[in-house]
Amino acid sequence: MKQSQLLIPTLREAPADAEAVSHKWMLRAGLIRQLASGVYTYLPLGFRILKKVQEIVREEMDRIGAQELLLPAMQPAELWQKSGRYDVYGPELIRLKDRHDREFALGPTHEEVITTLVAGEVSSYRQLPMTLYQIQTKYRDERRPRFGLLRGREFLMKDAYSFDRSWEELDVTYRAMYEAYSRIFTRVGLNFRAVQADAGAIGGEGETHEFMALADIGEDTIVVSENGDYAANLEKAEMFWEEPTPSGAQIPPMSQIHTPNIHSIDQLCAFFDQEASVFFKTLLYLVDDQPVAVVVRGDREVNETKVLNALGGERIELAEAGFVQKCTGAEVGFAGPANLSGVRLLVDREVQAMESGIAGANQTDYHVEHIQPGRDFTADLVGDFRNAAEGDLSPDGSGKLKFYRGIEVGHVFKLGTKYSEKLGAEYLDEGGRRQAAIMGCYGIGISRILSAVAEQHCDENGMIWPAELAPAAVHIIPASIKDEAQRKLAMELYEKFRAAGIEVLLDDRDERAGVKFKDADLIGIPHRIVVGREAAEGRVEFKRRAEDDKQSMSAEEAFAQVTDAD
Repeated sequence: MKQSQLLIPTLREAPADAEAVSHKWMLRAGLIRQLASGVYTYLPLGFRILKKVQEIVREEMDRIGAQELLLPAMQPAELWQKSGRYDVYGPELIRLKDRHDREFALGPTHEEVITTLVAGEVSSYRQLPMTLYQIQTKYRDERRPRFGLLRGREFLMKDAYSFDRSWEELDVTYRAMYEAYSRIFTRVGLNFRAVQADAGAIGGEGETHEFMALADIGEDTIVVSENGDYAANLEKAEMFWEEPTPSGAQIPPMSQIHTPNIHSIDQLCAFFDQEASVFFKTLLYLVDDQPVAVVVRGDREVNETKVLNALGGERIELAEAGFVQKCTGAEVGFAGPANLSGVRLLVDREVQAMESGIAGANQTDYHVEHIQPGRDFTADLVGDFRNAAEGDLSPDGSGKLKFYRGIEVGHVFKLGTKYSEKLGAEYLDEGGRRQAAIMGCYGIGISRILSAVAEQHCDENGMIWPAELAPAAVHIIPASIKDEAQRKLAMELYEKFRAAGIEVLLDDRDERAGVKFKDADLIGIPHRIVVGREAAEGRVEFKRRAEDDKQSMSAEEAFAQVTDAD
């Protein structure tokens, strides 16, 4: 590739709205350009990197026997209605109608489509197990697209779906896919961690894991035990729990305290001169449009996913101020678990085990002290309804929990029969009995990998692409293309690399050397050969992008440095 003939519009500065490091460098390196919010064009070098990610994914999918196909992006709404997800998926599902007023959706995922396909084509146990995958553009109407390719409305994804005859068979498929994902993320150069996760809108009946690329910009919190193997997404994370032994102390009757304009936990701590852990924090939610109150300790945060799963619900949202006042008779900040009627009461196990505490009185400007679980209020459900916190003990007893930030780049699910039963993906077993296929679902964010790698592989000057993803193996830069000796040696090296099948980028532009070097740093190709003043003697300067050292050597030695590393 000759740089003078390629569209590589590098930028001296990143656009003001680019927040993430990866977004800034990919824009400045001329890899991507924004067309609309959350919608990007991949320019030639960016597209080369994207294709390399796809090649790695295909190799590993094919290695475990998965079969590639291509499914329609435009899906009939009736399939989503049949599976029950048309309303559950919410506004992120991009919906449209054709000229005949038939409803369609642009696919954010393809469980309904693939299950319908298998339902029509598979009828015997002899055809199973089967794993099918595709690499295709997906669409989600994100409320707030941000961070470039990390959260877009149009993105490239690999989604795979397995169909097995038993849960034991699914276990084997799931493990093979898990290991394939580990190889993929290792090959693309990511520092990643596989963590236990919640299935979310995909649903399912078995275990699920997310693959997280560690990065400060990550929108997910990863909870990891300091001395063991436990790792989970914050939504799923558990902690060691041992119910305390009651002291047997006599708790005075509940009494009301005037707390004018005291709404927050910090204000309550100051007012009562107490730690946050002595307060009962009561939050009201709507779960599938039904009111629910959740009570946690004042120093804890409600885990909405745990609440939703405990109730078997599909949608959860924090109640608005007007609804809170209607349910409690008080302004926001004064809700409490005592004398709360018409609302299902969920109490975190920590609160239930406390001998007493301080809580809202369900009356504006009042709280109650000496409120005792079991005596002054009765829970409809007791359980783990809080987020894990740093310093909690790991559930497997392997030390304290530590938090990291992560970018989700892959997710594997055991779906069970959630879709196969509803959409008729059945087969006849050896005894002629009709059985629903046991399904798994496995996704990788192909385009998101680019940003995740860019977050981890860069410095203050630009990108440092891992060898397997780099748009070329070597970048040849003649300091002056007008110098005959430099031009000739650069071209000789360029043709020699091409003949050897080594991807090479030649900066044959008539630009100042400083401009070329800055662009080379931005683009981030692993090896750089500068052809300069010693060209007439057949010598060049060799440098690896990830290192500061530069070495003067013969052109033949520089060629060997690249080919030996390739």
